[in-house]
Amino acid sequence: MIPNIYKGDYRKLMVIPLLLIIISILLLPNLKFGVDFRGGTLITLQLDGQLDATALEEDLAAHGLDATVKVFEGSMGNTAEIEVSQTDTMLEADQLKAEFNALLDEVALLEAQSYDDQDKLAEYNTKKGELNEIANRMFSLAGLDTAAEMQPNLNQLKKLFAEAYLQIYSNHTQYILDIIDQYATYSSHSSETVSAALSEHFIEQATTVVIYSAILSVILVFFFFRAPVPSLAVLVGAFSDIVIALGAMSLFGIPVSLPSFAALLMLVGFSLDTDILLTMRILKRRGDPRENAFDAMKTGMTMSISAIVAFSALFALALLTHIPTYYQISAVALAGLVGDLFATWGINAVMVLHYKEKRG
Repeated sequence: MIPNIYKGDYRKLMVIPLLLIIISILLLPNLKFGVDFRGGTLITLQLDGQLDATALEEDLAAHGLDATVKVFEGSMGNTAEIEVSQTDTMLEADQLKAEFNALLDEVALLEAQSYDDQDKLAEYNTKKGELNEIANRMFSLAGLDTAAEMQPNLNQLKKLFAEAYLQIYSNHTQYILDIIDQYATYSSHSSETVSAALSEHFIEQATTVVIYSAILSVILVFFFFRAPVPSLAVLVGAFSDIVIALGAMSLFGIPVSLPSFAALLMLVGFSLDTDILLTMRILKRRGDPRENAFDAMKTGMTMSISAIVAFSALFALALLTHIPTYYQISAVALAGLVGDLFATWGINAVMVLHYKEKRG
């Protein structure tokens, strides 16, 4: 039978989770962002033979490409992942696209107004010249032998501009593949490219989700307990889980991507669930608070261990199949769940139990 860990000086239980949090915070500067959040190109190869990852990285660097090459061995053969950061050309293309779209509506309006008001004609010609200059630069980056002045109308110019933008990314991917072909033979490949604008959008959306979830969590927790200390304890637990998970991601080189970010949000929900269970048992149940805390721990540990077993199975599957999405979700979830065991029953329980006993 497991002894009640809350008998005696239970405040000592905070030592281990606090150490984990401190170590995780120290590791945060090494946290990496994936293609989803920093932009770039990810190429996945199903290899037919071996690949010298170091030599390929060096050659890509010699061609001005900041790349990371990883090779995985599995039951389905060897798989390689080549992640290449954004180039100056791609960043310039994104900037040109933003400028073009911002100016296009103004030029279209001036064009319509110039038919009825000759005073608008000079302004229209000036703005149209700026738009053409932006478009011609995009055509040059894409390697297209055309000019904006040759397009019959704005709709055609807009269409050709969009095609040139996509061509730049296609040329970039093909350029990388041409270098890869010198080092690897592969049966199939897939590529994913995220522009700087899209990655910025992902970051904005992720920030919005985090802010709203934090606000709703504060409202929900305070609505349940109507007291600052229990509410703070619940939020501290959620914060601790995320920090420990981020520390593990930094330690094991798991990037912040859409799958790992989804796993982090899932951890927030799980943490709130176990923390509210703990707080309800201690504050609402009659009897010895320490026994109530221990009873809540047994229930919560059962929930946590069940989740750990489930994600361990997914993690094993990810190791066999080398599917990055499965790996990132399962690894982040496992790190957060293990951290939750220490944070919930070593920090939250101590805070709420001390609050209950202090109130008598």
